[in-house]
Amino acid sequence: MDRIIAVDRVEDVLSVFGSFDQNMHIVEKEYNVHVTDRDAELRITGEPEDVVHAEKAVQGLLSLAARGEAIDEQKVRYIIEMVRSGREDQIRELGSGVICITAKGRPVKPKTLGQSAYVKAIRENTVTLGIGPAGTGKTYLAVAAAVAAFREKSVNRIILTRPAVEAGERLGFLPGDLQSKVDPYLRPLYDALFDMLGPETYNTYLEKGNIEVAPLAYMRGRTLDDSFIILDEAQNTSREQMKMFLTRLGFNSKMVITGDVTQIDLPADKVSGLKEAMRVLDGVEDIAVCRFTGADVVRHALVQKIISAYEKYEKSREGDRRPAPGKPGLPGRRNKS
Repeated sequence: MDRIIAVDRVEDVLSVFGSFDQNMHIVEKEYNVHVTDRDAELRITGEPEDVVHAEKAVQGLLSLAARGEAIDEQKVRYIIEMVRSGREDQIRELGSGVICITAKGRPVKPKTLGQSAYVKAIRENTVTLGIGPAGTGKTYLAVAAAVAAFREKSVNRIILTRPAVEAGERLGFLPGDLQSKVDPYLRPLYDALFDMLGPETYNTYLEKGNIEVAPLAYMRGRTLDDSFIILDEAQNTSREQMKMFLTRLGFNSKMVITGDVTQIDLPADKVSGLKEAMRVLDGVEDIAVCRFTGADVVRHALVQKIISAYEKYEKSREGDRRPAPGKPGLPGRRNKS
């Protein structure tokens, strides 16, 4: 079976095919079809059902290219996943809405439907929880939203914080004073701010007190008015720390709390403040809980596969721990009278 797609702009075809046709090779391999470009037409050849799905994916990619979106491997695989789940009519929502412009003039946009919902939740709610695996843009998009709010003068300060919890290394063995010891824990926040503002502008705002990057312990006893506050790596907060942080909220402020509940570095006997907050705050007015999945990962394609592999492994372990049907655990001993 053949399907022909008429193309208006050669530039869009070049973008969709990618360097050395690498993007189209992914589509061809995924759907077992062959795609050729000739005389302003794309011809898709293969089995009928495969051709229909491939056509939807190619049409979606062409629509993104027509809007000036860069087409890369991550975007191609995400479009394929959307077509597979019957959501191709939502492709037009991708890449819509610039959050802010980086110091180098690059627009920051949500790249997946999950990211779009997250950005919308931040815009419409006072407190937003973003929970999901690494690479889903939780922290980066939150910082972008904070910078946008600061540039619009809707807040006077950006406050970024995270708990200084060791993940294998001991804090005390790091060289330098206290600030030098906690800087490695705050580095992802610095990196995002540098990207949005540039080092010079960042340092200027830091000196003026418009930007604060500090460990979570520094938040105690404060009321944060007119501020955009981001708590990163919140899965490593205790329940007491989470409650303390949430109650710092002042007038005309926003809070974004991000974390990955599969990467908790707390001792086994401590409850994660983020996991508890997800249960306690779910359904509270003006608080949004956004959950990302592996489909929202915007890093290397292999990261998605790694996350999926770990999810399958954890599910299999949970299955192994469940008692077999008809084989309940041993009854507890009773004290003899």
